Amino acid sequence: MVVTDGTRAVVLDFYGTLVRMVEPLPPDHRGIFARRGLAAQGDLWGDQWSVGPGEGEEHAAHSVDETAYVTWERDRLRRRARACGVPEAELGGLVAELDRAMKAVRLELYPDVPGVLARLRERGLLVGVCSNWFWNLEDCVEAVGIGGAVDVVVGSARAGARKPHPLIYRTLVERCALPADRVLFVGDMWVPDVLGPLAAGMRAAHLWRPDRAVEGAAPPLPEGVVRITGLDDLVRAAGPGGGAGRGGCG
Repeated sequence: MVVTDGTRAVVLDFYGTLVRMVEPLPPDHRGIFARRGLAAQGDLWGDQWSVGPGEGEEHAAHSVDETAYVTWERDRLRRRARACGVPEAELGGLVAELDRAMKAVRLELYPDVPGVLARLRERGLLVGVCSNWFWNLEDCVEAVGIGGAVDVVVGSARAGARKPHPLIYRTLVERCALPADRVLFVGDMWVPDVLGPLAAGMRAAHLWRPDRAVEGAAPPLPEGVVRITGLDDLVRAAGPGGGAGRGGCG
């Protein structure tokens, strides 16, 4: 597929596409456990990131508002800590600290992002961000300095499902107020950012940065999907006059 003049919106994944994590990194969970005299339980915890919702998980019942969502996040941590043998009296403080630590990520834009977003909007394209993220995706978009360059932000926490669940893509298309086939989805993750959007009727571009976080070989491209090594390639692919005006943000 060559990105055609029919494209009216470009939606980008957030982490690994627009931003990367930089030092200081979030605290390791083992240190948090050890400071509380719970080193053995910390060793049983495993990957500190694996406790969150999985790809494709639907959680609409917990996404009615921020309080409900954060409560659900902490309940997951509490169940994991209890299963690792953390005493009931220690659960509250430990869970609150783990929750803060997991969200203490420092982010910076990839160098190509500001110029590319500006050029997309100059071409009359709606620009969106769609990501599996915490409740504060909108705040993070603002914090890295691109809030004014983005028209639509759809995060999994508020949408009620994580990519590649169809619900998050339906929410995105509704917010863009465009037919799905007029939306180009760009991201570095194969299933959430390529196969999921294709199944939802969008077009897709697979971002394969030289300094990517994703390991392994690039999957073969399905018909109609392009692969780019940087966002500048996307702008060149879009060409002049790529859009016919922005759709509503909904």
